[in-house]
Amino acid sequence: QVQLVESGGGLVQPGGSLRLSCAASGSIFSIFSMGWYRQTPGKQRELVATVMSAGSTNYADSVRGRFTISRDNARNTVYLQMNSLKPEDTAVYYCNADLKTFAATVHRSYWGQGTQVTVYS
Repeated sequence: QVQLVESGGGLVQPGGSLRLSCAASGSIFSIFSMGWYRQTPGKQRELVATVMSAGSTNYADSVRGRFTISRDNARNTVYLQMNSLKPEDTAVYYCNADLKTFAATVHRSYWGQGTQVTVYS
């Protein structure tokens, strides 16, 4: 059993900052990548940022330079520092981990429950 527990969402004015956290727990053998995705009503879930186990990162063009993803491998935790927030960043943010459990033979994707980020004027 694997759980991804997110925290850190909330309300913020344009230009403000928020930091999201996501901790993975359970019978985890290894984590290949962790990341953040976001979704607004009526739209598909989209990539925000990912970080590989070795530390390489990938960002959506819309957030590059404003958001920073980081990872604490010892704690199986991923963070998303969001600066210079814009109203268009408003969405439900989902944590994702591509990992292998002790019981599994292959890795698969797991999702958190989502946390709301609202940027309002």
